[in-house]
Amino acid sequence: MYDFLIAPFVEFGFMQRALAGSLLLSLGACPVGVFLMLRRMSLTGDAMAHAILPGAAAGFLLFGLQIVPMTIGGLVAGAIVAIGAGAISRFTVQREDASMAAFYLISLALGVLIVSLRGSSVDLMHVLFGTVLALSNDALTLIALISAITLVVLAIFWRAVVAECLDPLFLRSVSRLGPPVHFIFLGLVVLNLVGGFQALGTLLSVGLMILPAAAARFWTARVGPMCAIAVVIGIASCVAGLLMSYHAALPSGPAIILSAGAIYLLSTIFGTRGIFNTRVRHHRHRTA
Repeated sequence: MYDFLIAPFVEFGFMQRALAGSLLLSLGACPVGVFLMLRRMSLTGDAMAHAILPGAAAGFLLFGLQIVPMTIGGLVAGAIVAIGAGAISRFTVQREDASMAAFYLISLALGVLIVSLRGSSVDLMHVLFGTVLALSNDALTLIALISAITLVVLAIFWRAVVAECLDPLFLRSVSRLGPPVHFIFLGLVVLNLVGGFQALGTLLSVGLMILPAAAARFWTARVGPMCAIAVVIGIASCVAGLLMSYHAALPSGPAIILSAGAIYLLSTIFGTRGIFNTRVRHHRHRTA
């Protein structure tokens, strides 16, 4: 048992860095995923994950696989897409989901094209799927900073973020925080996707944000506990995925996301609000 569960994280530095980066990502990204889900913006998160690709690719084109230029590029590209999609939805007849989908398709194609101009297929795979087993100390520092910023901002604006999720019209009627909180939240989404990009790439970073949140929804209806459960599920997924990657020689990023997917499927069946318990309660209600 020790050799299977603990020894890989004790004996190898790259596994320790991968575990630390994954845990830090779970702390910041999973609560943000809960609010994305409650806002019915889960697919928006996926679109935003691809929106950072052109900026990160531009950083790669100019400076190679260096963290700071790719991070700055990703932040700038994500901010442009978030503001652009929001502006189009506010000043035209097109809804935000449609404008986000348009930006998503353009960003994905542009990012792949930029990477292909200079890099090889290996570089493209690195950008799209990440290399969690090759996280450097600089990447860990960046991920830790993003997680800390996320937790602090959520703590400060918790009530406003929850109110904006559940009843945005009420928040706008009693406070002027509605629009600012919306863009602050989108900023947190972009930040965490940029952090996840370092470990899981642009295609998979949103998975650690959404799947644990979706699974947590089957265990509780309260926002606070839902965020805590999502973090626990995210951590468990990361540990399980890294162990699968180590012992079975699987790609680490997909292994982590598939672990989260397995927990999601189990939650849909056995969660307190899942299929099994819902049918049991329904049966008891009919026979009562």
